[in-house]
Amino acid sequence: MLKTEGLTLHYGGSQILNGIDLEARAGVVTCIMGTNGVGKTSLLKALAGTHPRSGGAVTLDGEALPVLPAQAMARRGLAVVPQGRMIFPLLTVTENLQTGFSLLPKSEHKIPDEIYELFPVLKDMGHRRGGDLSGGQQQQLAIARAMIMRPKVLLLDEPTEGIQPNIIQQIGRVIEYLKAKGNMAIILVEQYFDFAYALGDEFHVLRRGAVHFSHAREGLSREALQEALSI
Repeated sequence: MLKTEGLTLHYGGSQILNGIDLEARAGVVTCIMGTNGVGKTSLLKALAGTHPRSGGAVTLDGEALPVLPAQAMARRGLAVVPQGRMIFPLLTVTENLQTGFSLLPKSEHKIPDEIYELFPVLKDMGHRRGGDLSGGQQQQLAIARAMIMRPKVLLLDEPTEGIQPNIIQQIGRVIEYLKAKGNMAIILVEQYFDFAYALGDEFHVLRRGAVHFSHAREGLSREALQEALSI
């Protein structure tokens, strides 16, 4: 579904990503792991178009993409749930969800029942402002808003950060559900080891802006992945 070859990214005069080769397939959770500052969030920004890549190739669903801004990448089928969630605090929950309609034809401007089945709290709190929700509820809202866009690729940046355990479990179940549907590639940036290891199908560990370890879930022990993260 999504493939990068030799992707590089600069912030000013500093090179942040150094030749990233990555492939994310539909129905697969691709985990990007590593310590703070290795370029995980920068990689998602380069994919989402919120920071233009400096070089390398990106292919989406078989189509080579030029460097595009975030809105154009969203229209091509990439949806991002950013670190910090970035919901609209003064809009209601329902209005936040409706912002996902911007990429859909008018005939599809309806919140699917699936959203409320996966996140029932959002239906109960539809009239409340987004800024009044707890962190866990905001995270659910951010994921639901991305789902409404019907993406080909879902980018999740630290979805468990600052979230209570019961909500983490629910988010895990939603990711499993989306994976099982088989029509979406999921790229998960995550530092919570147990969460990532339980959900991931492919693992890529970044170090100094480059991939220094890649392995499929099959045959990968917890110890081997932890060792790769500690080097």
